[in-house]
Amino acid sequence: MARKKKRKQKKTTSLPWLWITLAGLAVLLVGAVVFLNSSRRPDTTQATLPIEISVQEAYEKYQAGTYVLDVRTQAEWDEYHVPNTHLITLDELANNLNALPKGEEIVVVCRSGNRSAVATEILRDNGFNAVSMEGGLKAWRAAGYPIKP
Repeated sequence: MARKKKRKQKKTTSLPWLWITLAGLAVLLVGAVVFLNSSRRPDTTQATLPIEISVQEAYEKYQAGTYVLDVRTQAEWDEYHVPNTHLITLDELANNLNALPKGEEIVVVCRSGNRSAVATEILRDNGFNAVSMEGGLKAWRAAGYPIKP
């Protein structure tokens, strides 16, 4: 008589803790993605400000007491500048952000408008409400607005 060998049947064990752990990790991953995306939303105040304003608009803001930042060199500042404004050269701007008013609008000026556009981007990237003045102090002086020698 031939004996039939009994095969051992594998027991399939349900691992509920594994499924719970995987589901928990999935929830954490989705939560992290949602959090990271929501924290990268742009500041709505900055989104409503133009990146550049006209000389006339800058003058009106200056008269109203808006903070005006000159990013030219010290030699250019010594030659002439707008009274009651502040000098931080473009080269020194990134290291002196703490000297600027957070939460206030800042009008950025330079000689012709190029450096102020660069400075405005630096400021906006760091959470400041900054706008660049079109045409720079050449346009300001040509318009007859106040200059201090």
